[in-house]
Amino acid sequence: MKLTDIKNGNLSAEWAEKGYELPKFDVEAVKAKTHAEPTWVHFGAGNIFRAFPAAILNDALNSGKYDRGVIVAESFDYEIIDKAYQPYDNLSLLVCLKSTGDIEKKVIASVTESLKADYSFGADWARLVEIFQAPSLQMISFTITEKGYGVAPADLERGLTPVLAMGKVTALLYERFKAGALPLTVQSMDNCSHNGDKVKAAVFAYASKWVEQGLVPAEFLAYVKDETKITFPWSMIDKITPRPDAKVQKMLADDGFEDNYTIVTEKHTFTAPFVNAEETQYLCIEDHYTNGRPPLELGGVLYCDRETVDKIEKMKVCTCLNPLHTAMSIYGCMLGYTLISTEMADEDLRSFIQKIGYIEAMPVVVDPGVLNPYEFIGAVINRRLPNPFMPDAPQRIATDTSQKLAIRFGETIKAYEERGLDKSNLVLIPLVLAGYARYLTGLDDNCQPFEISTDPLLAELQAIVAPLKVEAGEQDFSCLKALYSRTDVFGVDLYAVGLGEKIESMAKELFAGPGAVRATLHKYVKAR
Repeated sequence: MKLTDIKNGNLSAEWAEKGYELPKFDVEAVKAKTHAEPTWVHFGAGNIFRAFPAAILNDALNSGKYDRGVIVAESFDYEIIDKAYQPYDNLSLLVCLKSTGDIEKKVIASVTESLKADYSFGADWARLVEIFQAPSLQMISFTITEKGYGVAPADLERGLTPVLAMGKVTALLYERFKAGALPLTVQSMDNCSHNGDKVKAAVFAYASKWVEQGLVPAEFLAYVKDETKITFPWSMIDKITPRPDAKVQKMLADDGFEDNYTIVTEKHTFTAPFVNAEETQYLCIEDHYTNGRPPLELGGVLYCDRETVDKIEKMKVCTCLNPLHTAMSIYGCMLGYTLISTEMADEDLRSFIQKIGYIEAMPVVVDPGVLNPYEFIGAVINRRLPNPFMPDAPQRIATDTSQKLAIRFGETIKAYEERGLDKSNLVLIPLVLAGYARYLTGLDDNCQPFEISTDPLLAELQAIVAPLKVEAGEQDFSCLKALYSRTDVFGVDLYAVGLGEKIESMAKELFAGPGAVRATLHKYVKAR
């Protein structure tokens, strides 16, 4: 069983017998229609694209209510196109990893062309220019990570042949301008706050510089700034697509599916002819398009206004997901865990994050209306975090913790203040912050050293807690005042809002020798 069997029509009964869902649409007809009248180009050929946007479109095509595919363009790691797309006629296998330990397998056939977005690949670049000149083009989108939206001074000086992704996109937008100032939506699908504004700022930077250099007319800058022509909507995306997993490879091999190997490029991209991804996913997009759009709601996309997208992001980042991750990572490292999924079998840790979410964060949750916060947390706790296929580690999540606490917990504390809520109801969130001081010692609950995750403030914050010992008996905890009054770390002065003394008292318990982390965690979780 190979992906190329689908193109060649050599499909045996094995595919259906072994649970592989095949395309329900005419792949070649969609390919021809898309080539003639393209509607969507996506930049970023990585795993998240194939597992989510391309899979959503595949569902829309399977419904029989749409007839156009997506063209993918890669602007950074061109080996992905050479090794993971073109040998398989742009087909891939999506393996959905369920929290039950089962998998679902679906062939994704919505990608009709794969191109290298660079001038050095002449035919591919010419095709991109042709696509951008097509009146039918409705949307270009991105999953290139937040750093992909960067603008470098040196690149701005390269004129109309920049090398960074946003420069190339702006050059292609100039081709669309020359073709008649045709409308288009420029849509980020990356996991970063207010992502549409990041794309917009980069495009404006290139266009402004080129006008200043006399390379393009001022009308081009006016064109990209005209919201009746070009829009940059916000979106919120949430889905985990780990590297190709050995357990999944074995399951596919046992089926007889031969395209089950890992591809590692020279730029250290890990990909494969298949993509493994968690079952839970969210994509909410601001519905602000100038030339129509593919009907991605057929595949589950939520379209809403900008304010709602912002609320969904705040719900996720400030209350319903990210704070739970950070709480688990701090205590997971101290309790010797190396997998988030394993932590979820620990009754103290499971109850810890469940009560943080449902009891302490929920009173100030930003309810977006289109997603139920209770159901969102339920999916996190019952399906996402326990998933045995997810190789996520508390050590990875604990990276840069000092940069995360202000958003993930400080915003909740400030919301309690602003709404006049009783902060004495905050017990487990203070316990998270008390645990952070204990975490900074780099000693686990058995008083054995562990490697603290990288953090820009690590040395500075460790110096504050350095006078403290993990041992029974009295000691001076006054040094904690210098930690918990830092608004740059916690978003608020915890003493000024009346929580500093409570956190300090909890920290004293956590420092009381071997086993104190478990004992203190169990005590407060049970009491809550």
